[in-house]
Amino acid sequence: MAASPELSEWNYFNYFTEIEEHFQRARGSGLFLLSPVDWALVEAWKNSEVPLEAVLRGIDSAFEKWRAKKTKFRQVNSVAYCAQAVQEEAEAMAKGGAVRKHQPVKPPFEIDELKRYLATNAIILKSKHEAFGEIAASLDNIAAEAEKHYADLEQLEQRLTVLEEKMSAIAKTTQSEEAMLEARRQLDAALRPYRGKMSAEQLSMLEKQFLERNVLESAGLPRLSLFYLT
Repeated sequence: MAASPELSEWNYFNYFTEIEEHFQRARGSGLFLLSPVDWALVEAWKNSEVPLEAVLRGIDSAFEKWRAKKTKFRQVNSVAYCAQAVQEEAEAMAKGGAVRKHQPVKPPFEIDELKRYLATNAIILKSKHEAFGEIAASLDNIAAEAEKHYADLEQLEQRLTVLEEKMSAIAKTTQSEEAMLEARRQLDAALRPYRGKMSAEQLSMLEKQFLERNVLESAGLPRLSLFYLT
């Protein structure tokens, strides 16, 4: 198995980028773009606090097993192919007491970038519907106290997650039945080749994340997480 980078080299806010680039290297195709389902799965791992190290090891393990097959019916075209291996690595790390907190690192954005990000998202929400006004006001308040929040970005990320969940709940009330049905059709089609490689818990987690991403994108709403600032 390929050696994983030292934990200290990983940036907490580069969770998505680290996984995307590692998958591309393992696949041997730097131009390969992850699908909406892939991004939903990675975000589900992040929200469930699956260690980055477990994800990277799982990707390596899944590709090693794929390359060892005598007959390969198709190229690996989704991170979902690695889902079971990632789960096994995460469980092994937890049982072995190897789950480690990420090291404190300098965020990959400056405080002025944080202020712009918060203010821009607030402006977008104000332009959408008055129902998002309270969330927009919260973002403005956070931006006004950016110096304080910049000192504890993990706490800020938790606050933004709560605001995004509220935003998603509001957006769902305006989504049509046909739009919701179409989103489920897309998800089912994308997951069909990989359902046998994922547990019921993984599938439930992925479906929830995919549908939440879909409702926000359909409504033209911004993502609030700091992971989208980088």
